[in-house]
Amino acid sequence: MKSKKIFVLLGHPDKDTLNGTLASEYERGAIEAGHEVRRQNLGDMQFDPILHFGYKKIQELEPDLMAFQENVRWCDHFVILYPSWWSTMPALLKGLFDRVWMPGFAFHFKNEFTWTGLLKGRSASMIITSDTIPLAQRIIFGDTTNELRKGILWFAGFSPIRVHKFGYLKHTGMWRRDHMKRKVFNYGRKAK
Repeated sequence: MKSKKIFVLLGHPDKDTLNGTLASEYERGAIEAGHEVRRQNLGDMQFDPILHFGYKKIQELEPDLMAFQENVRWCDHFVILYPSWWSTMPALLKGLFDRVWMPGFAFHFKNEFTWTGLLKGRSASMIITSDTIPLAQRIIFGDTTNELRKGILWFAGFSPIRVHKFGYLKHTGMWRRDHMKRKVFNYGRKAK
């Protein structure tokens, strides 16, 4: 398998969580397989998550946001790990994308109906944890990955985009957590 440049984003504000452990397992698997890895932890980044003026006024990017954009441009494969809170991503993670996913970086509008995704040629994976069983969440709330999978990644040109869900975590024994860690480690080895 060809070596890839992988950017891992831990999208949980607290790195000392199961999501942080899974991010480390993915990173370890990728490095052991010979991939080049960069990682950022959302909780370590310093930035204002509010896009105060939309596109009407330029809001200068903080250094951590400029580093994030550089890591996305650099990578072949982008991996985002986050918990599903109220059937969506954490607010701070959404704030990150509000600030950095800007015209000229992620997309360019040709006219009011067509656009070009400026991040084509890259793949992505979403690793999502939840206290709800993934199938039950899908039946009750619909596809809770659309905001990030389609509205952000696909819109910018990422393809393919893989979604890996782990659920019902409140009642998960250590054997299941070990199984999740092994699975995510193998995702890292295969860059998927």
